[in-house]
Amino acid sequence: IELQVSDEEEPQPVVLREENRRRRRKMKAFTSTFSVAMDQIAIEFVLPTTTKSSRSPDTLLLEVAGNWTVEQVKAQVWLRVVATNLCPEFYQKYSPDHCILLYQKKGNWCEIYDKHQVFQTLDCIRYWKALKKDVGKIHLTCRPQPSEESTQYQRYLNYLIGYDVTDVSNVHDDELEFTRRKLLTPRKIEGAALWATLCCLPVTNSHILLVIHRNKASQTIKVSIDDTPVQVLQTFFTKISNKRALLGVPEDVCEGDYILRVCGREEYIYGNHPVRDFHWVRQCLKNGEEIHLVLESAPNPGQDLVQKEDWAQVDDCTGVAGTHEQLTIDEKDHERVFTISLWDCHRKFRVKVLGIDIPALPRNPELIVYVEASIFHGQQLLAQERTSSKAFTEEVLWNTWLEFNIRIRDLPKGARLSLQDNGGSPSRLLYYVNLLLVDHRSLLRQGEFILHMWKMPEKTEDNSSVNADKLTSATNPDKASSMAVAILLDKYCYPVALPKSREGERGQREMPNHLRKQFESIVETDPLHPLSQEDKELLWHFREECMRHPRAYPKLLGSVRWGRQEAVLATHRLLERSSVWDRSVLDVGLAMQLLDCHYSDAHVRSMAVRKLETLGDDDVLRYLLQLVQAVKFEPYHDSALARFLLKRALRSKRIGHFLFWFLRSEIAQSMHYQQRYAVLLEAYLRGCGEDMLQDFRRQVEMTEALQKVTREIKAMSAEKYDVSAQVVFQLRQKLENLQTSGLPESFRVPYDPGLRAGALVIEQCKVMASKKRPLWLQFKRADPTTLSSDTIGVIFKDGDDLRQDMLILQILLIMESIWEEESLDLSLLPYGCISTGNKIGMIEIVRDATTIANIQQSVVGSTGAFKDEILNQWLRDKCVSEEKFQQAVERFVFSCGGYCVATYVLGVGDRHNDNIMITESGNLFHIDFGHILGNYKSFLGISKERVPFVLTPDFLYVMGTSGKKSSPHFQKFQDVCVRAYLALRHHTNLLVILFSMMLMTGMPQLTSKEDIEYIREALTVGRPEEEAQRHLLDQIEICRDKGWTVQFNWFLHLVLGIKQGGDKRSA
Repeated sequence: IELQVSDEEEPQPVVLREENRRRRRKMKAFTSTFSVAMDQIAIEFVLPTTTKSSRSPDTLLLEVAGNWTVEQVKAQVWLRVVATNLCPEFYQKYSPDHCILLYQKKGNWCEIYDKHQVFQTLDCIRYWKALKKDVGKIHLTCRPQPSEESTQYQRYLNYLIGYDVTDVSNVHDDELEFTRRKLLTPRKIEGAALWATLCCLPVTNSHILLVIHRNKASQTIKVSIDDTPVQVLQTFFTKISNKRALLGVPEDVCEGDYILRVCGREEYIYGNHPVRDFHWVRQCLKNGEEIHLVLESAPNPGQDLVQKEDWAQVDDCTGVAGTHEQLTIDEKDHERVFTISLWDCHRKFRVKVLGIDIPALPRNPELIVYVEASIFHGQQLLAQERTSSKAFTEEVLWNTWLEFNIRIRDLPKGARLSLQDNGGSPSRLLYYVNLLLVDHRSLLRQGEFILHMWKMPEKTEDNSSVNADKLTSATNPDKASSMAVAILLDKYCYPVALPKSREGERGQREMPNHLRKQFESIVETDPLHPLSQEDKELLWHFREECMRHPRAYPKLLGSVRWGRQEAVLATHRLLERSSVWDRSVLDVGLAMQLLDCHYSDAHVRSMAVRKLETLGDDDVLRYLLQLVQAVKFEPYHDSALARFLLKRALRSKRIGHFLFWFLRSEIAQSMHYQQRYAVLLEAYLRGCGEDMLQDFRRQVEMTEALQKVTREIKAMSAEKYDVSAQVVFQLRQKLENLQTSGLPESFRVPYDPGLRAGALVIEQCKVMASKKRPLWLQFKRADPTTLSSDTIGVIFKDGDDLRQDMLILQILLIMESIWEEESLDLSLLPYGCISTGNKIGMIEIVRDATTIANIQQSVVGSTGAFKDEILNQWLRDKCVSEEKFQQAVERFVFSCGGYCVATYVLGVGDRHNDNIMITESGNLFHIDFGHILGNYKSFLGISKERVPFVLTPDFLYVMGTSGKKSSPHFQKFQDVCVRAYLALRHHTNLLVILFSMMLMTGMPQLTSKEDIEYIREALTVGRPEEEAQRHLLDQIEICRDKGWTVQFNWFLHLVLGIKQGGDKRSA
C-alpha cells in the first residue's frame, strides 16, 4: 500500500491517512502463518539507571513483536519506563536516542547498531535461539562520548589517510559511518605475517650455498633447495655446534628462537615453504650471486599491538532485511505493519525532476539543457526517460514527473538512478550524478534529494578515470560552485525494504544436441565479444546447463534481465545451489571478470571474491592494483571485495604496505571515490599495529617534505628548461636544512618496502632537466646488515599522475609470471614506481643503466640515431671479457623479445630513444608509459608510430644481423618472441579483462569501442595458433623493413628536442 507525496498535477493514488483508519481495521484478519512471523520475543532490558536501595541496575521485561524495528523497540522501552514513573529525572529529560543497545556474545560486547533493522533479523535473536534461551538480555547504556585520547588518535589516522573520515557534510545517508562500524569486526580476527615474497617455479639447482651472518661473523652451509627455513636453521645449528661463542649464539637457545632475514633487506625466509620458493633466493640464483642471510631473534609481537577501540563491535547481520513473508502486507492487520516489502509495490517507479541550479554559469554555456534520467544495474540499462529541453540559465525548473517502464518491485539492489545534464548541438554530457535507489540497508529511497553534480572534464583537462568516475554514487563535495539537481521520489507511510531472496521453482531443462555447439561457441568467445539477443535468450533458457561450466558464468550473468524480480531471484537460487564454481580450478581472469563494471549484484561479486580467497599472498600482490580499482565498481562501501582486501592486508604486511599507498593515492586524486577508499584505509590502519603505523608516518612525512622542496625549486626556475648550477645549489641547501631539522632518520622505500633508506647523500642529489623538475635523489642504506655500498636512487616527481605507469608496469609483471610458468625468462625490468599522492610519486633509478639516446649522443651527437654499430660497441666496452659480452648479448636478445611482445600487445606508443634504456649487463627495458593502446602521438600531423614495436637496425646489429640477413641470435629472438606471444594468447581472457578494467579506471585514451578492441586484434583473438604465429613473424618483418623510420623519428627527437621522455633522460 503506497503513500505518495501530494502532487496537484497528478490524480491521487490510495493514501493511508488518519480518516482511513476505521476502514483499514476491517481488512482481512491476519492468518496463523503471520502469527508465527510476528512471534513475541521476551527480552530483559538492563537499564542505564539504578535502584537506590540495592544499587543494582533497573531492569524491564518486555514482550517485543518480531517485526518491530530497533528504533520502535527502544521507544517502547522508554514509554514503559516513563509510564512506571521510574527515575523521571533521567527518562523524561532524555530521548531514547541518548542510549545504545548492547548484548554479549561469546564474551564480546556487540552493539545493535541499525535503528531501521527488523528485530527478528538480529544476530542476537538467532544466537539466543541456538542457546535455547527463553529470555534474551539487552543492555541500554548511555551513548559513549569519544575520549580525548581517541579523538587525537582519529586525527592521527586522518593525517595518514589524507582525508577526514569523520566528515559527513557531503553525504545524504549514514552509509559512511555504518561501514566504518561494520569493517571494525573483520580486522579484529586477522594477525599479520612477516615480510616475505614467494615465487613457486621450477629451478635447476639441487643444492645451494647460503652464507648466514651473525654479529660480525658468518658461516656458509650447503642445503637442499627443498629444505624449509626450519631445516636450514637445523643444518646451521648443527654446523656451528662447536663455535657458538664465535657467532654470539648462547648455548641455551635453539633454532626455534631465531629467524632468517635477507642481509640489507627487511625480507624474511620463514614458514613451511622450501627455500627455492623465496623470491630473493631465486633472484640471487638467476644473477649468479651469493645468498647472504642474517640470523636474528624472532620479532617481538608487541610491535603489532592495536589501539583499543571505544566502539563495541557490530555483528554481520547488521543491516540485513527480513524475508518477504516477514515483511509483506498481504493478509495482515495493517495496524501491525511497520515495514513494507518492496515486492508488494506493483506500480511503476517514477521521479519528479524539480530543477537544476548553478551558482555561476560556465564561460560558454550551452543554449539549451535537459535532464536525462536512466536506471542502470552495472552497465545494463533498465529504463530511461528525459525532461523537455529548456534554455540554460542559472536556475532551470521543470517540476515534472518522469515515469519509468519498470515496476518498483523489480528494482534490484545496486540499481542506480543516473541523472545527466545534457546540452548543446550536437548534444553532449555536461554534468552527472548518481543515486542508489535501494540504500545500503536494502531500504527504498524516499522523499526529496538535492544532489550536487560532477562536471564532465573538458578535453584539455585530465580525464584519465572519467569512465569509472561516472559510476560513483558520491556527490560533489564542492557545494558552493557545483551544479545541483533537485528531485523528488515517492514517499510512503513506512520504510520499504527489499526482502532477502526466497525459494521458488527448480525446473531444469536439458539442452538438445543441435544447440550444444552454439552454446559452446558462445562460451568460447573472449570477454569483450558482444552477445546477440538470441545468444542471451539461449543462455538464460538453459541456465542450469550454464551453471555446470564456470567459463559460461560471465556470459550467463550478462544475459540476466536485472530489471525483472523473477529473473534476479532465479539467478540467486542458481548461484546458491551451484557447487561447481567452488570446486573448479581457480581462473583469475574469470573471477576478475565478475568484478568489473558490468556486474553490480552482491551475490555475483561475492562469488568471485570467494574464488580469489584461494590466491597466495604473492598472487594477491600481483593483482592488487586492479582489485583496488575494482572497488570502484561496487555499488556500496561495504562489500565482499573490500573485506577481502582488508583481510589479506592484515594478514600480510607486504600486501598491507601496498594497499596503504594504492588507497592513499586514490584518496588524494579521486574525489569521486575518496570516501569509500578512506573508510577502507581507516579500517586497515586501525588493525595493522603500531609498528606499521610508525612506518607509514615516516613515509608520509618524507613525501610531504620532498614535495615542498620540489615545488619551491619549480617556482625558482619555472620559465627555464635547463637546470642551472644555482638551482642545484639551492636544492642541496634545502635538502641539507631538511636533514638537520626533522626528516625521518630512515623510512621504508614506498615502491620497495624491503629496503630502508637512511640519510640523503646531498652531493649526489640534483634537479632533472624536465618541465616538471623531478628531483634525482640518492639515499644511504639504513640497514646495518647490508653488504652493498650502493646508494638507493629515487626520482621524486611532482606534477605527473603515475597511476597509468603503475598499471602498465603491473601488467608487465603479470606477463612475466605467465612466461615464467612456460619456463621463459625474458628479463623484463618492471622498475619500482608508485603514486604517493595527488600527482606526486617515486620512481626507482635502475643502477648501471642509460638511455639509448645518451649512448647515441655520446659518440657522434644527434646523427648517432643512424649509426647501427654504436649500441653494440657500447655494450662491448662495458663488458670486461668476451664471455661477459656474449652473456650480455643473450640477455639483450631475451629482454628485447620480451619488450617487443609486451609493448605490441599493450599498444605502448611514443617509443623514442629517451624512453628505452639498457643496463651494462645487456638488459633492455622501456620506461614512461604515457601512451598506450595504439593512441600514438603524431608529429607535424604525421603519426610518429610507423611500426608495431621497436626493432631498429642498431638492435639487429647487436643480434649479429642487418637488412634481411639472419643469424643464430636473430633466430633465437624470433623463437623467443613467438613463444612469448603464444603464451600470452593462452591467457587472452585474463589480459583482456585486466586491460578493460584498466581502461575504465586509469586511461585517458578510451574514447570508443575501437580502443578497447585493440588488444583483441593484437592477440589475434579467434584465429588458429599457426595463423597467430605467422602474424607475429610478419610484424617482426615490418619492423625490419621500416626500422629506418624509427631511426628518423629518433633523429628528430634528438635534434628538435621533443622532450616527452626528458624526465628520465639524465638517468
